[in-house]
Amino acid sequence: MPFERDPFPYPKFENDVTFTGEKTHKKSLDTRPAHLAQNDQPWCRLNDGATLTSLRRNVLYYDEEAPRDSLDLHLKAMYDHHIEFLKNKNQTLFQRETVTEDHGRILKNRVRKEPPKDDVERERIKVWSSSQKSSIHSIEGTIESHHNASTNRGYSRKHDGGFYFT
Repeated sequence: MPFERDPFPYPKFENDVTFTGEKTHKKSLDTRPAHLAQNDQPWCRLNDGATLTSLRRNVLYYDEEAPRDSLDLHLKAMYDHHIEFLKNKNQTLFQRETVTEDHGRILKNRVRKEPPKDDVERERIKVWSSSQKSSIHSIEGTIESHHNASTNRGYSRKHDGGFYFT
């Protein structure tokens, strides 16, 4: 086998060196170190404003309203033993921040949108009530199915005599 044979098929792929020739590397325009250049515009805007999450991750962050232990967590819960007797354990620990909007704390970087003051949505909704009470045993107006409640406890037979099953 001759050594002149190229083992790679055509078309030959080009890379950065063969396509455009060798690239000349651009020198940085700023001769200062990076930690000093970051203080100028526009780079300084990236880290100027802290988000709520980044503030809470800070070592010096302290939340006065956060519960310190299990007793504080139970005392701050919305559960009232006189009104909501025998609730589940997880329902007794619901916090005001989770359930309501009037807790006075900012939990997310989100602007609250005011609901529309006009009743345009309510005008579009029409409520209909029947003047005559219909019987619950009537099959008139039901959705047709082979599992209808009026046919043999909801089960029907196939055309060949077998039962429908799932």
